[in-house]
Amino acid sequence: MSLDFTSDGFLGGRLTIAQPKTGFRAGHDAVLLAAAVPAKPGERVLELGSGSGVASLCLAARVPGLSVRGIELEPELVELANKNAERNGVADRVFFAQGDTTRLEESGRSFDHVFFNPPFHPDTGQVSPIKARDQARRDQGDAVARWMLAALEATRTGGTVTAILRADRKDDVAEVVRGRGVTIFSLFPHAGEAPKRVLVRIVKGSDEPVRTAAGLVLHLADGKPTPEADAVLRHAAALSLA
Repeated sequence: MSLDFTSDGFLGGRLTIAQPKTGFRAGHDAVLLAAAVPAKPGERVLELGSGSGVASLCLAARVPGLSVRGIELEPELVELANKNAERNGVADRVFFAQGDTTRLEESGRSFDHVFFNPPFHPDTGQVSPIKARDQARRDQGDAVARWMLAALEATRTGGTVTAILRADRKDDVAEVVRGRGVTIFSLFPHAGEAPKRVLVRIVKGSDEPVRTAAGLVLHLADGKPTPEADAVLRHAAALSLA
């Protein structure tokens, strides 16, 4: 992995986060994912595949008193994420550890909320020459379903699991829980266009059928963010999946 980094601002400059120049780099998907987690102060939250910590740090910035743990396979990214937590003054409640997202230790399975951005591009897609980027993007071995099962196992009954996915992968998640307790929230690039991404939330133990929420339009016709998207991306607003 490259030792060269960029320093990137998130939430309108509220956060400054170092990311590798090469490999997988977090952007709007991470911010939108964090905004969709319905966490409250004092709760415990877990991120699977936390990378350099962008989504976890965005969530911690929005919810004071929240305890966040991130699990990441790449040790260099774990070190970087913990430095980012220190840089942004939340190392006392945000911590990242090295580990396999699908093999969580027994003692860590009681979180109020679990969230993740899995490798969701098809395994048959283009292979990136950068190993870390390829692992983070391409679904090798049914990663979406495996990550969802691991997330559900780590969540308490009544807690939530939230993921951001390619829109054509949403049914993969619904199949894992047999269509129960699932909310689908589409992210539309522009009004009238089909969504490229969806946010999926599962309430563990719920018997409610699959529900489709209104969704969010991200851009105006001129390419600028809609007021609703801007509130999330720049001002750390929560994203309601109601």
